[in-house]
Amino acid sequence: MLDINYIREHAAEVQENCTRRGVAIDITKLLEIDERRRALVAKADELRAVRNRGSKTKPTDEEIVRMREVGEQLQVLESDLANVTEEYRFLLLRVPNLTHPDVPQGGEGDYRVLATVGTPPVFDFPARDHEALLLDLGLVDFERGAKVAGSKSYFSSDALVRLNRALISYGIDVVTKHGYRLMETPDMAKDSILSGIGFNPRGPETQVYSIEQSDLSLIGTAEITMGGYHADEILDLSAGPKKYVALSHCFRTEAGAYGRVSKGLYRVHQFTKLEMFIYCTPEQSEQLHEELVSIEREICDGLKLPYQVIDTAAGDLGGPAYRKYDIEAWMVMKDGYGEVTSTSNCTDYQSRRLNIRYRTPEGATALVHTLNGTAVNSSRFPLAIVENYQNADGSITVPDVLRPYMGGVEVIRAA
Repeated sequence: MLDINYIREHAAEVQENCTRRGVAIDITKLLEIDERRRALVAKADELRAVRNRGSKTKPTDEEIVRMREVGEQLQVLESDLANVTEEYRFLLLRVPNLTHPDVPQGGEGDYRVLATVGTPPVFDFPARDHEALLLDLGLVDFERGAKVAGSKSYFSSDALVRLNRALISYGIDVVTKHGYRLMETPDMAKDSILSGIGFNPRGPETQVYSIEQSDLSLIGTAEITMGGYHADEILDLSAGPKKYVALSHCFRTEAGAYGRVSKGLYRVHQFTKLEMFIYCTPEQSEQLHEELVSIEREICDGLKLPYQVIDTAAGDLGGPAYRKYDIEAWMVMKDGYGEVTSTSNCTDYQSRRLNIRYRTPEGATALVHTLNGTAVNSSRFPLAIVENYQNADGSITVPDVLRPYMGGVEVIRAA
């Protein structure tokens, strides 16, 4: 979240930023509630001081009556304060991060293309989408997936399982050589951690599966668990930023996705993902954001996928991101490009919520900056590979870089 002191001092700027990002929130109302909250806190502190002074001496009958009145007043005041604080936090948590000045204006379709790499394949046969190819090869079963776990669930088998494992191993090897520590995280997190990262349920657009009768939810990305990894800690960054690459399963309701591209593996409820996460000083975060997208590009270059890098527009950033780059691979199913990775610089938006600081050279503490980025996943990466590497007979050529991880298999054919 943003610092309330910053919001007080830059109210017009923050309101303009909310408008730019398409977030409907009245900053004037937030500041009015903040003023009421502070007044109630001051009054409550004053009454507590009176009560504490009275407890240090033997009270007279008159003082006993007075202390009882103070106690009753304080009880009412604390109830009012709790209600006002709840409203204050609700509004404060809805205020999005500030926005990098170079981020383009607009919504989902108003991104800026920063780079285009490779050219889409030209087939001398009718190209098919990944769903048709995988079904014919007997490598995916959506029908039984739906029977067991509902729509947008599926079973993978044989070479598709091996392809997914190969992608994860390849991604691990690429990222760890850049100094990222390999982790495997829980698939659940406390709701307080999700809220700290910025994954608050948002009405019909929520992406979170909550676990009944608990304060836990299934995670949609290891960004959540790795973001919570150092919650309430003071980090030593004197030797450089803390860099992690974390493996987890990911669960998303995909609520609100109807009507959007969702064929086959493009939007599913569960997949496996390798996620990069960084804690650093404020001075390092923009450079490290460029490092994350360069690693994502290295992975796509190794797979020889045609892709474009986009600078996401302000209205499509999501609350925590200061700036976000996506890599979109060319896909037959879209007759164009579709997102395969995303990387965000969240500055101190998450660390303020989760109370993650670092020790400065002067001995003081300051909020860290956090960044995240997709390395590989088991949904859109295999989708892009299958569609770009398809052959006329329905077989799939395995990218050269993945063959050592698949026991030397060069072509995936029907069993």
